[in-house]
Amino acid sequence: MAVDYDAPRVTPEEEPNVALEELKTEKPGRREATPDVDETDLADSFELPGADLSNEELLIQVVPVQQDEFTCMSCFLVHHRSQLAREKDGKKYCKECEG
Repeated sequence: MAVDYDAPRVTPEEEPNVALEELKTEKPGRREATPDVDETDLADSFELPGADLSNEELLIQVVPVQQDEFTCMSCFLVHHRSQLAREKDGKKYCKECEG
């Protein structure tokens, strides 16, 4: 139930008296709305760990690492050469991992 915190407070003596039976009776116009959700649509959006994805197709094109890019050996992300912080023993590290 929504509460108006800006409204003046009412002491128990000032509250209107409402019969308990009147509160217990359900009024037909005051039903709570329930969202119409199809459970099968929700289930399709979840991916379970260990699920068999052998029938799935990739919808993106995978491009190999370009000549001006490198793979950071700390975060394993592909970065542009301008993000190279250091190279040690053939292993390259980005500025984010070194900073």
